Amino acid sequence: MDTSHTVRDLTGDGPGSPNRPPVSWAPGPTVPRLALGVRLRGLREESGLSHSEAGAAIGVSRSKISRLEHGRTGSKHRDVEALLTLYGVLGEAERSVVRTLAEQANTPGWWQRYADVIPPWLHDYLGAEQAADVIRAFEVQFVPGLLQTAAYAREVVRLGRPETPDRVLDRHVEFRMRRQEVVDRPMPPHLWVVVDEAVLRRPLGSRAVMRDQLDHLAVMAQRPHITVQLLPFAAGGHPALCGPVTMLRLPGGQLPDMVYLEQLTSAVYPDRPADVHHYWDVLNRLVIQAERSHRTPELLRTIRDEL
Repeated sequence: MDTSHTVRDLTGDGPGSPNRPPVSWAPGPTVPRLALGVRLRGLREESGLSHSEAGAAIGVSRSKISRLEHGRTGSKHRDVEALLTLYGVLGEAERSVVRTLAEQANTPGWWQRYADVIPPWLHDYLGAEQAADVIRAFEVQFVPGLLQTAAYAREVVRLGRPETPDRVLDRHVEFRMRRQEVVDRPMPPHLWVVVDEAVLRRPLGSRAVMRDQLDHLAVMAQRPHITVQLLPFAAGGHPALCGPVTMLRLPGGQLPDMVYLEQLTSAVYPDRPADVHHYWDVLNRLVIQAERSHRTPELLRTIRDEL
């Protein structure tokens, strides 16, 4: 997949000058925050300063420097300017790049308009999802959100919030459909999902809803940038003992992969290199256990006919 689009400029890995500022791409603050963190961490290490020394020099805590370098917080203009000066960055071109990243890191994503129905812990994931080059997932309960029909999505939301008024359900579904536009963009990510057979056998909503969902999944699986594999009951036990897993590979080649584990009322983002490697291994082993993707349309038709 060609990943040489403007996103790469966020980490200086794109074509042209390494100081070329990012333009015309604003998927939200997550990726710019991560890219800013990578840049600031590199500058700090080149200067030979520790987190504590850098924090003390500009009047903030060690943990603030660490959070900034890991992309877990927005940045204040004065802090970024102070760090650049501390690290000996005098060239206006380099300072301009970092300033641009800092501005983007504080720019709300399009999903902020749905803040009434989106929990705070989902925001970082959404920013990464909208920018990812590769999205891989294993699902044991529902069809992956990026592949759901509106009717199926409505049933998913209703299941978790049975007392939700229709107008709020509409907002949830509208948000999910808007989120799916990522797979329709000119340079979409490679979406590669393994779906447990139970997801497709367990009825959700009416038979018509399930049939339409299976049909939609079969159509989406034919797209060149979407791979859908089914993990049959016959495969027996599998390594995803924790349940659903999503992993995102971000653009540029310098940003860390993101692991996302959604829970009932929160989400976990394991980021230790050993943990990230473990979850990649789990997904790779699931791919081996699952049916080959070329069989997916046939298997979906079989399940649909049984409905």
